[in-house]
Amino acid sequence: MFVLFEEAGKHLAGRILSEADSSLQVELDSGKRVKVKAVNALLKFEKPAPAEFVAAAQKLSADIELELAWEFASDEEFGFAELARDYFSADPSKPATVEQQAAALLRLFDAPHYFRRAGKGRFKKAPLEILQLALAAIEKKKQVALQITAWAESLGQGECPEPIREQLYKILFKPDKNSAEYKAVVEASKTTHIAPLDLLQKSGAIASPYQFHYKRFLFENFPKGTSFPAVQAPTHTEELPLANVQAFSIDDSATTEIDDALSVQGIGTGTVMLGIHIAAPGLAVQPGSAVDLLGRARLSTVYMPGYKLTMLPDDVVQNYTLMAGRNCPAVSLYVTMDEATFDIKETATRLELVPIAANLRHDMLDSTFTEAFFEEASLNAIDNIAACARFDWATELFYLHKLAKHLKSQREVARGKPENFNRPDYNFKLDNPSGQEPVGNEQVTITTRQRGAPLDLIVAEAMILANSTWGNWLADHGVPGIYRSQASLAPGVKVRMGTKALPHAGLGVKSYAWSTSPLRRYTDLVNQWQIIACVKNGHTAALVAPFKAKDAELFSIISGFDAAYSAYNAYQNGIERYWTLKYLQQNGITELVATAFKDNLVRADELPLVLPATGALGLPRGARVRVKLGEIDEITLDITGAVVERLDIVGGDVTQADLEEDDQAQDDLGAGPIAIAVDVNETPQDAAETSS
Repeated sequence: MFVLFEEAGKHLAGRILSEADSSLQVELDSGKRVKVKAVNALLKFEKPAPAEFVAAAQKLSADIELELAWEFASDEEFGFAELARDYFSADPSKPATVEQQAAALLRLFDAPHYFRRAGKGRFKKAPLEILQLALAAIEKKKQVALQITAWAESLGQGECPEPIREQLYKILFKPDKNSAEYKAVVEASKTTHIAPLDLLQKSGAIASPYQFHYKRFLFENFPKGTSFPAVQAPTHTEELPLANVQAFSIDDSATTEIDDALSVQGIGTGTVMLGIHIAAPGLAVQPGSAVDLLGRARLSTVYMPGYKLTMLPDDVVQNYTLMAGRNCPAVSLYVTMDEATFDIKETATRLELVPIAANLRHDMLDSTFTEAFFEEASLNAIDNIAACARFDWATELFYLHKLAKHLKSQREVARGKPENFNRPDYNFKLDNPSGQEPVGNEQVTITTRQRGAPLDLIVAEAMILANSTWGNWLADHGVPGIYRSQASLAPGVKVRMGTKALPHAGLGVKSYAWSTSPLRRYTDLVNQWQIIACVKNGHTAALVAPFKAKDAELFSIISGFDAAYSAYNAYQNGIERYWTLKYLQQNGITELVATAFKDNLVRADELPLVLPATGALGLPRGARVRVKLGEIDEITLDITGAVVERLDIVGGDVTQADLEEDDQAQDDLGAGPIAIAVDVNETPQDAAETSS
């Protein structure tokens, strides 16, 4: 005797070895013996053999018309044998054969949209309206499957359907794995044996490599677009005193968000007052206002060669940028010091209107105000006034340069070792007169600028002085701020952000609160609000400052800023690498001189480019080589090379700063396959689990 039984949602058949009241011992065709509950034994039969019986039942089951079976079925609960009798037998009093009964069981079991299960072997037909909805869903699923197949075939033929093109970045980086577009890419990739990214590129889904990188960045960081909604640019309403200074800024020519300016008074009198003047949008933009919410959504200006996405709307920027010829609202730090020794006697912070006399541009003045210029002026003390008089602002810059070197040397004593500027900064300039978003094929020029150039040093030391002074000042008032700190210079100890005034070992200062770029960094705007509260309220500022101690909002801002700033910097590094590769192509550069620094990586001597090179593995750090360049992949930003000639070894010891920069360069390499979220090996179950 044989039995057909249900086990874990499947129907199996086997020979009965023994039978009790509540269970049966059954042997399957495989020889395996199983214990079957009596309630799960649905049908007993004597012949044919189990495998043959199940095969015949499955074949007969496929011929049962579900629509007709649904019509035949009772409106009440029924068993599969009853339906088999009504469907197969012409004589209602004559039962169906065991094969027909088994066929009915299998068909009912596999059609839950027509028949609901009401127990072992028991069913109830679905209501008409529910059935119609289920059938419509099944038909829709069928059409979607046909659409997926059609899209996959188009991709395989090198054509990209528009719906997939529109979902390109979502498919690659944040996919809905149950979407038809995603499944079509997976199916096409499996069929053609082409990686999804390559497949989409070949099918024309990617308009251009530059657009791929830019649109991907926008997809991940600006999902609602880059335009600002219409808002009224606020202006400050309180009366501010006019500062008795003539201030000047030092920026690149492309800078429009001019956050900081300097002034110097009292040169030649023995006591000098340095003014550090910071644009003051915090006087008008209030926490929680419409403009504040825009700034908090972006958290920072995004920089890239030839273009930028500002943190604040241009109308707001233009109201508060320190433009020459205007009296601009500013938060000013005045530092009074001994002219000769630079000993600081006192500091004062004021809210005021500052006359901006000039916007100096370091890319125009670097060739004039060189280290040699300032050294010559220092050596010829009698003639330095005459030398400086030949250039506007030279007297002020001469003093500020001496001050900057003094401040830097003091910080180096505190940090325990000197700061090194061993490698240059690289400037990218695109032939893009319109100033609009680049298309990606503009002619690019890459120039070098030595780190720590005199004008840079002047600005950097003034800003460090302001940020550290204001950081200490906030702490003295019991007002929290957003600080950057570094516990030590030990390897692996990173700069962290927090709300407490802690030392910054890397800068050699007691505390450091970013406060000097409120037009382009949201942390600086937050700190400016806190500083303004201290100016207006003195030691009661802690009671009225926008952010109080242990304010959850501050921690939320820090977390959001850290994430955004990291994403923006990563994009800037990547897109600068894109333009560097473009520079190689445009100038027909096939070989370059590079320096080995780690594993098989080399650094180009005259370009901001790190790449793996065959033959570099095992070379000593600092070995200079000639590298033949391989193919460039503008999508993955990948380029390889091969060492073709050993040149020489750079003299001198490798410093810790070199090691840190090399490690950072490896982190910023940006080469290699882009990590995409399309998994061509997943199963439909994987997709369902992921989507849920």
